[in-house]
Amino acid sequence: MIKRSTSAVTRAWAALGGDPALVATVAHGGPDAATLPSSLPVREFARATVAVCGLAAAELTAVRQGGDRGGLPQVTVDDGAVATAFTSERHIRLDGRAGGTFAPLSRFWRTADGWVRTHANYPHHRARLLAALEIDDTGDDEALATRVADVLAERRAGDVEETVYAAGGLAIAVRTPGEWATHPQGAVVARHPLLSLDRVGEGPVRTMPDAREGLPAHGLRVLDLTRVLAGPVATRTLALLGADVLRIDPPHLPEDQDTLNDTGFGKKTATLDLTRTTDRTAFEDLLTTADVVVTGYRPGALDRHGLSAEDLAERHPGLVIGQLSAWGAYGPWGGRRGFDSLVQAATGIAVMEAGPDGRPGALPAQALDHGTGYLLAAAVLRALTEQHTNGGTRLARFALAQTAAWLTGESTRDRDEGEPEGTYEPEAWLRETDGPLGRLRYAAPPVTVEGAPADWRRPPGVWGTDPAQWG
Repeated sequence: MIKRSTSAVTRAWAALGGDPALVATVAHGGPDAATLPSSLPVREFARATVAVCGLAAAELTAVRQGGDRGGLPQVTVDDGAVATAFTSERHIRLDGRAGGTFAPLSRFWRTADGWVRTHANYPHHRARLLAALEIDDTGDDEALATRVADVLAERRAGDVEETVYAAGGLAIAVRTPGEWATHPQGAVVARHPLLSLDRVGEGPVRTMPDAREGLPAHGLRVLDLTRVLAGPVATRTLALLGADVLRIDPPHLPEDQDTLNDTGFGKKTATLDLTRTTDRTAFEDLLTTADVVVTGYRPGALDRHGLSAEDLAERHPGLVIGQLSAWGAYGPWGGRRGFDSLVQAATGIAVMEAGPDGRPGALPAQALDHGTGYLLAAAVLRALTEQHTNGGTRLARFALAQTAAWLTGESTRDRDEGEPEGTYEPEAWLRETDGPLGRLRYAAPPVTVEGAPADWRRPPGVWGTDPAQWG
């Protein structure tokens, strides 16, 4: 039997400003073998992010029911549920069909002086990558990959990184932890904490009715302006806990339906073009009645629509704002796009996870995305609790690179004691449901709070087909 460490839970809860005494109320269980094997303490990290999300939900439930924080509903963290949920995109089946995987051009490539990682899952990113490399998009995937490999083998990784970025594409040179520490962006990331949760403006004390049916987020409206994967995980969790979540996407940037089959539970999805007057009016009506706005675009991308944190705080006092990005809203990379796999490559994680042949590796899950998602949901819930007594407009900011720094820093701290026993099979934490798309198999939610639902009330539908309205 492994003795489970809770030190990471304590540190994550402290980062959220929570009462340290509440950590002792979390119950831990599940199979010892559910390890998410890695050179880094991924299991402890994953457990911590889910635990603090459950704690924040329980705390808000207690406050909404008129009690104090000492009488919280029980929070239980099951390592099997956590391991399954952190790999949820791998478990999705629609009528028995597995979801899509990384695209052929999203991978590690050898360069003249090392390695580079590319991301080309979306058609526009694929087109920009090929344009930057001056390669025609012709032939089958295998032939195209061979041409890309030949071109990259003759170039330096840093040059590829900058050339592809200049073309609007996504490519990152694989760095060691030491190289990232001395990189201008890595150095500034190191000076930031795991997250920030601040009062950024005035706002009324939030009055909320009792949490109906144990739903801590019941009656709250969440405007979801996020893309894969961390933001949708956060809003999927808020939907589980009772929030009315409406995801809005621009019509010219469709989401991959397989991805939505995983992250779209509990939500509605609609499209609005904010450059059109009628759509902008509809969006402003939604924004006026929202309680929470979560954004996941690169820093500055939404500012022209009046959706910066400063504009939102001024126009909508009392709002809870959640913002996340890949690299942080600061430093030389503050305006750059990024994804979990690219952050792993830049920050040294890919080197730490390298195989015996020296080829860069990856974490056993998209842990930066999933972990940041649960932390973001926790921050929103904690902000709502604080508003209940102190009012104010609250801003939570996250960056995948900051989460990576926290995870790699945790590698020098306490880990579980003992060796894994038994076996772990994810089937015990998989569910099935019928929906508008067909029969879906999916990972059960890992956030378990006494009295709250154990599953979502709504399966995902076809992307962008819901009306842009609440309820």
